[in-house]
Amino acid sequence: MPIYWLTEQLSFPPIEGAENGIVAVGGDLSPERLLLAYHKGIFPWYSEGEPIVWHAPENRFILFLDDFHVSKSLKKVLKKQQFSVTIDTNFDGVIRACAHVKRLFQNGTWITNDMINAYNKLHQLGYAHSVEVWQNKQMVGGIYGVSLGKCFFGESMFHTVTNASKVAMFFLVELLKDKNFHFLDAQVHTEHVAQFGAKEIPRNEFTSILEKGLIMETWKGKWHF
Repeated sequence: MPIYWLTEQLSFPPIEGAENGIVAVGGDLSPERLLLAYHKGIFPWYSEGEPIVWHAPENRFILFLDDFHVSKSLKKVLKKQQFSVTIDTNFDGVIRACAHVKRLFQNGTWITNDMINAYNKLHQLGYAHSVEVWQNKQMVGGIYGVSLGKCFFGESMFHTVTNASKVAMFFLVELLKDKNFHFLDAQVHTEHVAQFGAKEIPRNEFTSILEKGLIMETWKGKWHF
């Protein structure tokens, strides 16, 4: 099947035609194209120096908020109150930390400089949000993603202190529950997110719940606890 190359026209091919989860290649990371992509269940994922690759996996890794699991160990961490948490206070710091903090079994990053700039623009427009976790006035963990309707698309998280990213996840989910969101999309399977109760669902099922979630109005602007 030939690769579908995007043009300047603001459009994507149907995701049902995605081969190995790849919908299209090329285009740009303008806010308009990114928002259109998320509306269609598509997200960019590529490496520095490569063309932009747009994905819609055959199976989607979803955390339904009612399924969120808080382990006994995380409950103990939360009870100790060793961290403080903010939201939308340092979005740029979170996305840059996600790009640069080293991870086990991972070389390099898919969060390119262009991605950092693009998602900072989405944040300025009120569509992208971050949760920051602090200890001794230092940011030691965080998570960021995109909000549309009642759907949250988690992009990446980081930690430099044990449990900090878990705390970020807990507060993000509590916030999404408070705002009556339907789900958190983790895109592809990771063991870190799986421990919270996320599960894979078929792409057509994801498309269905996405459409329902997008009917609701998007709450733009900075978020607060």
